[in-house]
Amino acid sequence: MHYLHTMVRVENLERALDFYCGKLGLEEVYRHSNEKGRFTNVFLKAPGDSVGEAPAEKKMGMSGSVAPVLELTYNWDAEKYAGGRNFGHLAYAVENIYDYCKNLMEKGIIINRPPRDGRMAFIRSPDGISIELLQIGNALAPQEPWKSMPSTGTW
Repeated sequence: MHYLHTMVRVENLERALDFYCGKLGLEEVYRHSNEKGRFTNVFLKAPGDSVGEAPAEKKMGMSGSVAPVLELTYNWDAEKYAGGRNFGHLAYAVENIYDYCKNLMEKGIIINRPPRDGRMAFIRSPDGISIELLQIGNALAPQEPWKSMPSTGTW
């Protein structure tokens, strides 16, 4: 398992970048805007960390071989965040998402968002913190019981 990123939602992207980059000294390494989803993700690294010249997926921290990053998520539609809603999730890359989730279930962990796509799953900590699990490399072929397993609760 490799630690990938921490995601926080921001109300004003320019103000957030001024804080995290202009004042705190983090550096932007990748930006992705999604018109259909109406959001922009900006990934930041600490000045001493190396992300190399990796393709976009690796820069987003999904390879498990780059430094952890901070993911700023800016939703284009205005929203006031309360009650911790601005904190998104922790993310870890795993070698085999199906085996990892099976092992978690055997330990009594609820898989809130099963890895139906062979790539991504979500669980929650006992304190309600969302944890994203991402398959290292390409997504695995969809398979049962995962591809037909419904989501449970929130993540």
